[in-house]
Amino acid sequence: MSKIRMNTEFRNKFLNRYVDYAEKEITQESDSFNDAREKVDSLYPKAFELAKAVVKRSYPEEDVATCRTLKQKYGTPLDVVAKDKCFYFSYAKDELNEDEDESDRNVSEHFDFGLYGECDNSSRGYHNSNDSGKQFAYAYKREELKAKECNPDIFAQQNGKDENPHKTKHIDANDKALGYSGYSRYNSDDDNTVGMTKQFDSQWYLDIIGTSHCRSRTIACTKEEFAFFKMFKIAKANVITCHQKWIDSIEKQKSAMKTGLKAYRYLSEGVELMNELGITIDEAELVRCNSTGLTIYNPQNLASMIKGMKNTTMTREQKIAIRKEYEKQNSVN
Repeated sequence: MSKIRMNTEFRNKFLNRYVDYAEKEITQESDSFNDAREKVDSLYPKAFELAKAVVKRSYPEEDVATCRTLKQKYGTPLDVVAKDKCFYFSYAKDELNEDEDESDRNVSEHFDFGLYGECDNSSRGYHNSNDSGKQFAYAYKREELKAKECNPDIFAQQNGKDENPHKTKHIDANDKALGYSGYSRYNSDDDNTVGMTKQFDSQWYLDIIGTSHCRSRTIACTKEEFAFFKMFKIAKANVITCHQKWIDSIEKQKSAMKTGLKAYRYLSEGVELMNELGITIDEAELVRCNSTGLTIYNPQNLASMIKGMKNTTMTREQKIAIRKEYEKQNSVN
């Protein structure tokens, strides 16, 4: 029986099957990403309870109730109570450095509990001023977006690249799937979110007095409270970092697969590669579904190289053992 020649459709099927396998495989990179999300899950209620205590010190419940009573009596002119999920917290330094003056005494930063809240060290407080909020939202809700046939990895895959229509298309699809239509610059009463974003954000609203932009109502807290809010924001940023590292690993594996598969002439070589990678597949399966050599890329070597692109946190002894095994296999070949 003659050998079946490789073609573009077969190569794509091999690649898609491997990507599906790689995304489900438990690796150090995927574990770090999942651990980062779990840490955020544990910190969210703690940070919110602390924020609630801090906010209530500035806006006591009895004052909020009084304002609502006055609104009922006098109407719109006294509509000064709203709910929000982002706040400027600030504390005063005990001492100033030599190059600082009194205007530098207060340290303030914007903290946003919303799904799309920014995760960098920005003190601007303007929504959509950077992409960190979207990066977190997509990574945090990755499974939900995948289930809707969206691409939650688009920022990680496009890291370092210029803006382009491909990236914009997937960002728009993700935002639509999550129900995000842009946060208000004033308070959550003006947000137009729906679906998953609205459901997520609804957990983190607090009553504030004053409906102007949150920067105009900086809320005082202690240095220790501020440090906890910073830790919370850093934990959210770490979700983005770990997601990036995991997707980088998969993208490197995909690149190696593409190069190797391009060099293969026969379908049997691709099957051998997949088997070496631990993925069961046979020619008959591929043919049934079909609708229409550098040494480094022989199946054993390519499989070894791809395996080395994940679980990168290894001891020196592990690296030496892997190198010896590689050299042993090549001496036999």
